[in-house]
Amino acid sequence: MKTITFVVPCYNSQDYMKRCIDSLLPSGKEGEIIIVDDGSTDKTGEIADTYAALYPAQIKVIHKENGGHGSGVNAGLEAAAGRFFKVVDSDDWLDEKALSVLLTQLKKQHSLPDMVVCNYIYDHLHENRQHRVSFDNVFPADSICSWSCMGRFRSSQYLVMHALIFRTVLLKEIGLRLPEHTFYVDNLFACRPLPKVKRILYLDLDLYHYFLGRSDQSVNEISYMRRIDEQIRVTKLVADSVNFGEVKQITPKLERYLLRNLSIMLSICDIFLLMMKTKEALHKRRQLWEFIRNKDEKLYMRLRFTTISGATYLPGRLGGMLTLAGYRMAKSFLGFA
Repeated sequence: MKTITFVVPCYNSQDYMKRCIDSLLPSGKEGEIIIVDDGSTDKTGEIADTYAALYPAQIKVIHKENGGHGSGVNAGLEAAAGRFFKVVDSDDWLDEKALSVLLTQLKKQHSLPDMVVCNYIYDHLHENRQHRVSFDNVFPADSICSWSCMGRFRSSQYLVMHALIFRTVLLKEIGLRLPEHTFYVDNLFACRPLPKVKRILYLDLDLYHYFLGRSDQSVNEISYMRRIDEQIRVTKLVADSVNFGEVKQITPKLERYLLRNLSIMLSICDIFLLMMKTKEALHKRRQLWEFIRNKDEKLYMRLRFTTISGATYLPGRLGGMLTLAGYRMAKSFLGFA
């Protein structure tokens, strides 16, 4: 059995997918690389088939109709045969030295962790600028731990898809399936498995390079507003995927993290719905909060009055103006887009 499966969802990725795949090849016989051609109309499928012909023992290709990023992850997970499972987006890449250490560490584990956490880099490659996100203040390095060992997250720290490697069997046992034709599904991937995770291994490795700079990326303001319905859908799915009361009884530290994560997702929806300045957008904003209230009154009250999302759902026109003013100040101060 392979140590790890890397799934690379690709859609019209001909211009940058080679960098990604080349960074995975050093995994050698320990790594299974599944390239999912998600109905591409350029040379993505041809490039993938060329790699599979050159490395038949390491690379598999799945050609399928277009279904979006989540559909690509689903197809890869269904075919995955490695002990561990990692998604690597086609415009991103892994550090070769860190990958080597990762494989060594995974092979030496006698009792497999459910989740492995590594550092990641926001890489503004064309601007020669990077920002590193590590978790050395959150988890003890190089040893198996549980959620009870978890420290406090800084405001910039989240367990995003880039940082996570899951035990493949765990994902299959919970029946993880991401929605198709929907952006932002990485939020669901990074939340739903967490209550089932018991054994955590943190490796202080700068493994994943998350490329920033493409004009069509889904993480800019215009894209957020254009795809706001998808952001709302994923926020609801994340809220539905967790029984917060149950998690709090078993692992209160994890419940606090999941609450914080959901709060941020609600805040993103609030802010960009306000920026759209339409009656329909304001109606969707009210509906989203009513969804939370109908799901769990206690959860609603905590989100409304004890987290940052409450500050982005202030009543009335003045409340909306204050929310947007606060967002613009934060954006200017922190330099995020």
